[in-house]
Amino acid sequence: LATPVSTHYPLARRALEAGRHVLVEKPLTHSLATARELIALADRQKRVLMVDHTFVYHPAVHKIKSLIEAGDLGQLRYIDSTRINLGLFQHDVNVLWDLAVHDLSIVNHLTAERPTAVSAIATAHTPGAPENIGFLVLRYASGFVVHLNCSWVSPVKIRHILIGGDKKMVLYNDLDANEPVKVYDSGYQARSDEERTRLLFDYRVGDVYSPKIQPREALASLAADFVQAIDQGTRPVSDGRFGADVVAILEAAQQSIRQRGQEVALA
Repeated sequence: LATPVSTHYPLARRALEAGRHVLVEKPLTHSLATARELIALADRQKRVLMVDHTFVYHPAVHKIKSLIEAGDLGQLRYIDSTRINLGLFQHDVNVLWDLAVHDLSIVNHLTAERPTAVSAIATAHTPGAPENIGFLVLRYASGFVVHLNCSWVSPVKIRHILIGGDKKMVLYNDLDANEPVKVYDSGYQARSDEERTRLLFDYRVGDVYSPKIQPREALASLAADFVQAIDQGTRPVSDGRFGADVVAILEAAQQSIRQRGQEVALA
């Protein structure tokens, strides 16, 4: 289903009731309640419900996840993402539901920890239109923090995600086809008194390298995961429950926006 967000729930429900497997564009639905309804229906019908969170299948994101799981970054401290451009304006969802949904899927894929609270602010520059600039912050019990900056009204297009650990940091630049991932020594854990002294005067003391990313079409990997789930009964990476986790955050962010940035707890 590649239709407006407001139609995802009724169309996906009809398809599942007809005995079809369903792959639906992101986000899964416009509310957590309807997302859960679709998950329950798919379970009853014994059908695959999957969400097109394409970045979860991107080879660069796969590489970053492997670095985290190998312990190369150490303990994760923060993720800071900027996803801005000029248009395209959506009419049924705001900029966070349109753009931040990508980064939330990446964050939820990179770490098993889920946020405990969300705060967000956003503004619309056209009366009656959805918000076109938004900022979202996720707070975690471990002290890990995520910040997302999204805009439809930027004169430049930027797709940067910074992932900081206490050993190394990663810059993921989705617009850099040659070196989308760069790994930096963080400097949090200096190895000697000399390095700790240098950190008082230098911006950093470590090296930077760009790991090789195996070329692979993310959408093809997503489609293969969908087919495998149907044929072999496996659980897709971006299944309905994964999609519902993203919707839960977006719904809480929308509530926070209505409350002028007040933090909203997540169950």
